[in-house]
Amino acid sequence: MARTQWRPYPYALAEVVRNEKEEVTATTPGKDYDVAIVGGGINGVAIAHEAAGQGLSVLLVEKRDLASGTSSASTGIVHGGVRYVPQMHFRLVRESLKERRELLKIAPHVVHPMTFAFVHQPGQAPYLGIRFVLKVYDWLAGRLPGNLHGSYGLNLTKHPFGNPLEGHLRRAVAYSDCQTMDARLVVLTAAAAAHKGAEVLTRTECVGLSQAGGRWEITLRDAKGTWGVTARAVVNATGPWVRSFIDETQVGAEDAPGLRLIKGSHIIVPRQYEGEHAYVIGQPDGRIVFAIPYEDDFTLIGTTDVEYAGDAGDFGDVRISDAEVDYLCDAFNRVSRSKITRDQVRGDYAGLRAQYDDGRSASEVSREFKLHLHEGAAAPLLSVYGGKLTTHRVLGQQAVKMLLKGLGANEKPWNRLEPLPGGEMEDFNAFLEQQYVRYARLPRELVRRYARTYGTRMDHFLEGATTVGDLGRAFSKDLYEAEVRYLVSHEWARTVDDILWRRTKLKLTTSEQEAATLAEALPDIVASVADDMREL
Repeated sequence: MARTQWRPYPYALAEVVRNEKEEVTATTPGKDYDVAIVGGGINGVAIAHEAAGQGLSVLLVEKRDLASGTSSASTGIVHGGVRYVPQMHFRLVRESLKERRELLKIAPHVVHPMTFAFVHQPGQAPYLGIRFVLKVYDWLAGRLPGNLHGSYGLNLTKHPFGNPLEGHLRRAVAYSDCQTMDARLVVLTAAAAAHKGAEVLTRTECVGLSQAGGRWEITLRDAKGTWGVTARAVVNATGPWVRSFIDETQVGAEDAPGLRLIKGSHIIVPRQYEGEHAYVIGQPDGRIVFAIPYEDDFTLIGTTDVEYAGDAGDFGDVRISDAEVDYLCDAFNRVSRSKITRDQVRGDYAGLRAQYDDGRSASEVSREFKLHLHEGAAAPLLSVYGGKLTTHRVLGQQAVKMLLKGLGANEKPWNRLEPLPGGEMEDFNAFLEQQYVRYARLPRELVRRYARTYGTRMDHFLEGATTVGDLGRAFSKDLYEAEVRYLVSHEWARTVDDILWRRTKLKLTTSEQEAATLAEALPDIVASVADDMREL
């Protein structure tokens, strides 16, 4: 089976212009906003959500699709960052662990507890050193919710976690963190922002930015043409393109910080071990690599940290290198009884992190974000550097606080612990059992995937369905028209990759022919959804 690389499918699928319903709710030429955000990754949507929660009028534009860059290329872990404890980044770790707890509350369908086993390898970090680091990690986390546990030692010669590992490995330390679907977290945060009044336009590019009368004049372009809006403040949340945006719009270049691009790559291989736990594997170079259960039938291994010398360019050109594939295979083989080779790699992906240049090595560069408010502008212009998936809400709050100060406005209290769309439940496992009963005639694996992907929102497209025949056309054994229509109408999906990679991970199990069939059907589905919206 050929390896899947996460780049767009090789079919021409015309971009679909915004439908009439979207034209009514989307921006109109000349409209004025409090805040305009450029960039639809996790940082951009977090700022949009916080700003909308503060009662500001918000426009977010994304040139491609939501989470089409770095935010769909992470390891998918909501965590404090064990590796930052020895580096004594205690504030970052504590902040991240607090956010881990909050994300479990507001997104229990897409953020799930997972046990990680940090494998002790003779000749690397001493076992007692690993125990100490994880005890500090526990201490920084404070009181744990009931679905997470503190760290404890494991005898791998007696514990099931030791079964897939080499016989000379005798000890490990287990601890809790969480796994998430990164791109879904972005889409759900964007949907939450839209629910609070933010306008979210995908496939809309900012092609011009200038100051006039104490405001920003912004030129936008989509498939239909070019038009302009104004805003009191602008946020540059373009991730790896943060400096490109500054250079192309020719604003803010005088005091813009330096940028470092760090490439992180992952490989996906067939499931290598039983169980729902992950392994943390120390490397001779001092880095750690994760091996994580992934989409039931696979194991995800990553990540690398490689200095990226070029510019961001077209994100599709950022690919894993053969050297990185070998590095990750070697990392896993260092502890596993079963050995993997390049031939077993079923998929791979790579992303660029836009880090503030602090002069440290690629593996040591801080994941703390930097919010840069450009000087000399008559209206606030804020550029975002760095950040991590786990602390996106903190970044959003700090960014909006800076914007409010620049706008001469006061911060307002609002409920930041409202569940993200689909997260309206007390306990995910109880919800899942309820859905098994409610949709008893649907395949359990399908119900489980819907629950983990959409939470309570699965009822939106399953209402009245009793069998798979009620779900419409089958594009594969796992994808039916009812779900596709929901993604088009509620989650900004327009292309095959939007659906099979960023909204779901079905690309792993979808054949080229099935994907081509979906591509052929999508324009008609989008048109049909538009007709339905016009009738509302």
